[in-house]
Amino acid sequence: MAALTEIPVDDPVAHELLAEYFDSREIGFAHQNVVYTRKYPEAAAFVSPAGVFLVVQDDDGLAVGCGGIRRIGDGRYEVKHLYLRPATRGRGWGRMLLAELERRAVELGARELVLDTHHSLEAAAGLYAATGFVAIERYNDNPNATRWYGKPVG
Repeated sequence: MAALTEIPVDDPVAHELLAEYFDSREIGFAHQNVVYTRKYPEAAAFVSPAGVFLVVQDDDGLAVGCGGIRRIGDGRYEVKHLYLRPATRGRGWGRMLLAELERRAVELGARELVLDTHHSLEAAAGLYAATGFVAIERYNDNPNATRWYGKPVG
């Protein structure tokens, strides 16, 4: 069973996972003739009470995924950088990570979770729909996003 560990978003382990995530997005976007904008997150945005960043560890303790939440408004938290290494997908770990991020957001006072994604990430869209997220109006200016989702919590 996978485990979740809270770490700083600028920790070397988190940085490695985020670099893999950004690399995969750049490759995916290049195949669509779209330029991906790479932006590492600010560490303070993922420290309680503003947010949290979690790493998924496999049965051997190896870091294989990550994700975080950050406050973007009164009672509104955003899910960011949800990523699992390809070899670990399909085990329910993404759902486990998303559920723990939601639980942590509620503890921090969230009333709504939002996220943005790209239409080419169909598996991610399926996960979001299966966990109660619905399409909402655009709430940010992320140049990489084409879809926005929200979910009331708390």
